[in-house]
Amino acid sequence: MSPSPRLLAISDLHVRHPENRRFVAELRPGSDDDWLLVAGDVGEFMSDVLWALRLLSERFAKVVWVPGNHELWTPADDPVRLRGEARYLHLVDRCRDLGIVTPEDPYPVWRGEGGPVTIAPLFLLYDYSFRMPGATTREAALEQAYEAGVVCTDEFLLHPDPYPTRDAWCEARVAQTAARLAALPDGLPTVLVNHYPLVREPTRVLRHPEFALWCGTERTADWHVKYGAAAMVYGHLHIPRSTVYDGVRFEEVSVGYPREWKPRARGPALRTILPG
Repeated sequence: MSPSPRLLAISDLHVRHPENRRFVAELRPGSDDDWLLVAGDVGEFMSDVLWALRLLSERFAKVVWVPGNHELWTPADDPVRLRGEARYLHLVDRCRDLGIVTPEDPYPVWRGEGGPVTIAPLFLLYDYSFRMPGATTREAALEQAYEAGVVCTDEFLLHPDPYPTRDAWCEARVAQTAARLAALPDGLPTVLVNHYPLVREPTRVLRHPEFALWCGTERTADWHVKYGAAAMVYGHLHIPRSTVYDGVRFEEVSVGYPREWKPRARGPALRTILPG
């Protein structure tokens, strides 16, 4: 008897690292009908991102991808010089060529065990609202982070063009996405997939709490309840774990860098989202 199909998830593959690239090259579904949710940070260079997504699209029945911050970087030595929204939309077009679902496409419905549920891939960014105590403005929070020596590379490589700032881009994405989610039919649960957690709580275990600035937005704090989530899938923090907020399962599914996953008793692996 063949295995039952599963809804699987992973993120933060960072395939520029040879060990991670080998891990991705060896990834296989357990069933020909398995779906895979990829919650961002496949890589920084366009060729690496497309190599990994093409391989996964050939092996899994359906792949759903959302961008992380690393896919949106424009490294100085990447031949693809696109920046900001143009870079994101280029990735969307290439994913569509591969049959991969993106945040710009109709939301698919998982009808396997644990379903039916609507899979909603989200692209929301962050707006510097996950601040440390005492920092009441974006500027004060950034100054605090710089003084602590905790500064995300996004500040140098993630360009918001044509938006004036990354937080302005975030505001636009949140508004567009909220309208789409509000239009979903009543009664069907969702699995929300975003590179960043929708709530602040997962960032409270960060070794450097100032980094929370680059980890999401307070604007989505109630989305897991408001939009009927059966599960919320995210990455970015490189702290793979399962937690529950307001009765909703939050799954951090990142692989992370080799120096992070190699010391663990278990190596990186796909996470089963459904059946739960």
